Amino acid sequence: MLKKLLILVLLLLSSPFIAALFIEEDYRVDTQIVIDRPADQVFDFLRKLKNQDEFSVWAKMDTAMEKSYRGEDGAVGFVSSWRSDNPDVGAGEQEIMAIFPGKRIEYELRFKTPFEAVSPAYITTDALGPNRTEVHWGFSGHMAYPMNILLPLMQVDAMVERDLSQGLSNLKTLLESK
Repeated sequence: MLKKLLILVLLLLSSPFIAALFIEEDYRVDTQIVIDRPADQVFDFLRKLKNQDEFSVWAKMDTAMEKSYRGEDGAVGFVSSWRSDNPDVGAGEQEIMAIFPGKRIEYELRFKTPFEAVSPAYITTDALGPNRTEVHWGFSGHMAYPMNILLPLMQVDAMVERDLSQGLSNLKTLLESK
């Protein structure tokens, strides 16, 4: 009887680790919105990483966060760093990795606290007409085994998608009001 109880306890304790073996470690999110502004105006605004402070949900979570910058904003190699005591914000940096003029900006996000991770992100613009631009904002993440068990439990992709969508909605309001 004691042996069966011990086996049952071991199975219960190991079940999350076993389940994590069957859960993806990577996730991707892509959100989009149409902005009633010419594509070149939208791209020129998005090219400047500092402008994310005006529409990004994450930039607004802690108005007292410390920010620093290296390089020329709007150029490959520009780095925007942040540090906050708010655990939802933490510390990290974002670097412009590639710019495809008028089309796409690629970033690398390097989170330092409350967890370490490196995640690629991008913003694309596509002219739908002379005064309409479709903007996509995408993000990829990775949670290694056994932490990947948290992906479905915390619905990480849904949380990121919600924040990116809200950021794009803020961007639409901001650019269309200018």
